[in-house]
Parts: sequence; C-alpha cells; structure tokens
Amino acid sequence: MTFGEVQRLLHLMNVEMDQDHAFQLFQRADASQSGTLEGEEFVEFYKSLTQRPEVQELFEKFSSDGQKLTLLEFVDFLQEEQKEGERASDLALELIDCYEPSDSGKLRHVLSMDGFLSYLYSKDGDIFNPTCLPIYQDMTQPLNQYYISSSHNTYLVGDQLCGQSSVEGYIRALKRGCRCVEVDVWDGPSGEPIVYHGHTLTSRIPFKDVVAAIGQYAFQTSDYPVILSLENHCSWEQQEIIARHLTEILGNQLLSTTLDGHLPTQLPSPEELRRKILVKGKKLKTLEEDLEEEEEEPESEPEEAELQLEAQMESEPQELSPRSKDKKKKSKPILCPSLSALVVYLKAVTFYSFTHSREHYRFYETSSFSEAKAKSLIKEAGNEFVLHNTWQLSRVYPSGLRTDSSNYNPQEFWNAGCQMVALNMQTAGLEMDLCDGLFRQNAGSGYVLKPDFLRDAQSSFHPERPISPFKAQTLLIQVISGQQLPKVDKTKEESIVDPLVRVEIFGVRPDTSRQETSYVENNGFNPYWGQTLCFRVLVPELALLRFVVKDYDWKSRNDFIGQYTLPWNCMQQGEPVLPPLARTPALAAFLILSPAPLSRLPPHTLALQGWHQPPSSLHLCAHLHPGRARGG
Repeated sequence: MTFGEVQRLLHLMNVEMDQDHAFQLFQRADASQSGTLEGEEFVEFYKSLTQRPEVQELFEKFSSDGQKLTLLEFVDFLQEEQKEGERASDLALELIDCYEPSDSGKLRHVLSMDGFLSYLYSKDGDIFNPTCLPIYQDMTQPLNQYYISSSHNTYLVGDQLCGQSSVEGYIRALKRGCRCVEVDVWDGPSGEPIVYHGHTLTSRIPFKDVVAAIGQYAFQTSDYPVILSLENHCSWEQQEIIARHLTEILGNQLLSTTLDGHLPTQLPSPEELRRKILVKGKKLKTLEEDLEEEEEEPESEPEEAELQLEAQMESEPQELSPRSKDKKKKSKPILCPSLSALVVYLKAVTFYSFTHSREHYRFYETSSFSEAKAKSLIKEAGNEFVLHNTWQLSRVYPSGLRTDSSNYNPQEFWNAGCQMVALNMQTAGLEMDLCDGLFRQNAGSGYVLKPDFLRDAQSSFHPERPISPFKAQTLLIQVISGQQLPKVDKTKEESIVDPLVRVEIFGVRPDTSRQETSYVENNGFNPYWGQTLCFRVLVPELALLRFVVKDYDWKSRNDFIGQYTLPWNCMQQGEPVLPPLARTPALAAFLILSPAPLSRLPPHTLALQGWHQPPSSLHLCAHLHPGRARGG
C-alpha cells in the first residue's frame, strides 16, 4: 500500500489523523524503505494505530518489566482489579493457558500484552457476571413468582393494521427466548381456523401452521414452558378443529391435565413444566369441577352449553370500528368443551377490582390489562397490584392505538411485579433493549425470578413510592476512551463520527435517569473522554443499565451507534467484556468493564465494541458504593 492508499484506508476506518503523524507512522513501519507497506510492515503499521495507552498503563502497573505479567503479578491483578479473591491463583493459571498466544509463555506461566488484551476481550472478562449466564436462579417456585418473556400479537411482523401475518413471527420470538406467545384465531374458509388481527387488513395464516411452528421451535432456545395465549373468536365447529389441531400436532408437549391428576394448591413451577406448552384462555368450568368428574361426559350441543364468551372476554380490544362492535353484540360465541378442557392452569378471567379478585378468583386464573389500565392501577393502588401479582398471573398488552406496533416502557410494569408484559417484538428500540437486557440472564430461558419483595404476600412495596428499607447504592462510571467505533452513515466516505457516551438507568421512577459525556469531535478511531458519571439508586434490585454510544449532530438528533443493556444485579466488578449486541443484523456492539485503583480510576472499566474489523471499543470505569436508604 502506498501512503495515499493508507490515507484512504484511514478514512474508511473512521480515522481522522494529522497527515504528518500518519506519514511518520508509515515511514517507521516501512522497514524496506520501498515507499510501500507489504506483509509484516502493514501489521506493524496496524499495531501502531491500535495501541491502547490506557490498557498499556494498566498492564505496566502490574508488570515489573513492562513486557509480561508473571503468574504472581497476574494474580495480583486479578485480586486487586478484578476482585476475584481467593480463587485468583487457580484462575490465573486457567486464563494464561487459555489466552496466552505463545507456547513458551504458557510453559513459563506468563501473560504477554497480546494475551492480556485477549483476556480483556474474552467471555472471561465480561461485564456480565458469568455466574448469571447459566440457569442460576431457583426454578422450583410457582409460575407467578417469575417475570416471563412475552410477545403481543406474535403473528405480526409489521404494523397492526395492514402488516403481514407470518409463522416467522413465532419462530423469531421463540428463538429469542420468548415464553408467552399470542394467537388470535378466527373462523376461516373451508372450515379451517385462521390467525390474523381481527377487523383489519393484516394478512391471514392457517392456525394449524402456527401450531406446527410453535411445536417445532418452542424448546430450541429454552426448555422451560411456553404459554399459548389464545384469543378465541371462532364458532363452535371451528373451535373443535382448534382443539384437534392442538392435541394432534403438539402431542405430549401439550399440557391437558394437572401434572399429577390432583387438585393443586399453587401454580406449578417452570422446572415441573419443562418442555410443556400451556394454553391460556377461557374455560367453562373450574379446575375443581373438571377434576371431580369421574369420567368424560358426551359433548353437549351448543344450545345446551348456554355459556357465552362475551361475559368473560378479556379486555384486550380487537374491534376498531363501531360497525365491528355492533357485530360483536349480535354474535355471542359459545365455548366448545373440548377446547375448554385444554385450559388447565391459566384460565382467563375479567378483572374488576383487586378486592373482587381476592374474593372470587383462584390462583390458576389470570387477567389481562391494557397498558393504560395497568398504569392507572399502579398509580392508584400500586401496593395492591404488587400483592395481586404475588398469587396470580397478570398480562399487560399494548394499547390498541399503537397501530404502528410501537411499544411502551415495560419497566414500570415489572416494577409492580407483572409477570407477562407483552411487547411487539418485531419493533426494535429502547423497549426491546430493556426486555433483552432483563432476560439476558438465567441462560436466556425466558424466566427471571422476581425480587423477594415482589414475591412476599405481606409486601409493603409501592412502585411509585419506594420507601422500603432497601440499601441504596451509588454508581460511579468513568468513561475513559474508545477505539474504532463504526461509522453511522457509511455512504459518506469522508464522514467521521463525533462520539459521545450516554449511560441510562431504568428502574423505579426516582431511580430512572441518564447522563452523558461531551462529544469528541471527528474521532471514531480513538476518542478519549475521561469523564465521570454518578448515579444514586434506591432499588437496585429492579434497575437496568443501558450504555449507548451516539454520533453527535448539532443540526439534528444524535445518530445511534450501538447499545448494551444489562440488569444491575448481573454487573460484575473487574475488567470484563460484554458480548456483541446488534443495532441491526449488520452492526453489533461489545462492552468491557475493567477496574482501576481508586487512586487512579474507579475500580471498573467498560468497553463498547462495534461489529467492525478490527473490533471497536469503549472504555469506561464503574464503581459501586453502598449507601443508606436515606441520604445516600
């Protein structure tokens, strides 16, 4: 490569460098003095570009010769910076054997600078605490004790009015760990039920195709139970077909009776329901009545059933016009016993009040709430909502006005202990970032155990007034530097990003806040900020951290570069690296958390990397300080 070609490459790599300095690096690497860089010469030039002074400083702090870390020096680093404690000695040997590139280094139990960098960017250096990656929570509690990853109108891959319905919506949701999918079923032609958003122009797909997709993909990502939230709008005859498809296609996967054949006293656990699909929907009788029947009775005719769904219909709106509402009043569908029998632990009932639920409903009955209704209840009776969710499942769904398939912020409903907070998973953005962040833990199983105070039947917690005796904490994050952040607009070859870093906290209302650094002008290659951000959090058990990198633009909104979200209780002290996160399928990001001593820097450092060759990164430092609930 000639120097002119190198200059063009630097622009493509998002680098704006002084021409004299770039030429100096070029000449230094051109050992053959040929005026071009070839082979190893280019490697040396690249290394000179990608040096990390802040990482080199940390390395040299523990290295006696600045060239390597001996076993004892690496143990010191793990204990002082990574807070590894007594396991540091054994861990140091494992890490050297895994990340030291030279065989001689492995034999001598030393770690070179290249090995040190490899470790920092590895899964072992992840900000996400590795103990939270596998199944680490108790999975033997009743279902209502967990947050459950949930999807709204899962069949839609576009908007709510004219969007496409596709089995791909179910496949995508299940493969990303979703455990509650929604199916709106209507009478179809030729006697086959169809799935679509009723009274809209969305396309239609056969119900049996949806069931087949669910059966095939339900347990590819997680073995824990899948809830099929059934919105039934069909005639008696097609309900029978629905029941037949469910039983024949799903087979043993479908839960059609209680686990032991006896009347339960609480909901079963995710562990007990492994690889089972549960139907949530209307039911003719109580579970007690079903179990009391000694043998199956012949199916009654529609005239004899005399049970209308209208009185039990969930509050979720399907009709969008007065005409369709008139049709609903005239048409009073009747529930087919064979379909009713498939609803076991998740009988859908209408919510009237918390008092009514306590006095008339059972633990296996569940209610759905529109986002507006749920928000109102949280504001007016937040503690009652928390207590309601300690014994019964709740599902929250987006407003019917969200015709563009936008999402609400799920955090405020999680704060009240709502288990199934359904989102339009086809719509990327902040809300899905939070959802992915919460369910990243626990092996991405789609089930996360709620905090103790949201599972306690005597809890006094109020999400709008969190004055419970929890220990507040202070988080200090020092944003240090970045390297090779990707371009936002790749169509502009001369464009260089002006990056800034925003750190956002989501939790109870007093904890929700954001702060950001200043921007670094024309430098996406190696920006340096060196700024400290400080947050005080009252209820860390509910907090999510979101790190966002943006390209400053004084003329319009700042452009999004990348983000990473994780739960507060999964953040690890030390110098960890975060796995890639996609802005789109073509752009991913990493975060690295690494510590530094308090005399120099707060004891954490984070780095955000983009899907780019070589990887881009963002270095931050974070430090947690426990504090009193009042006064900090």
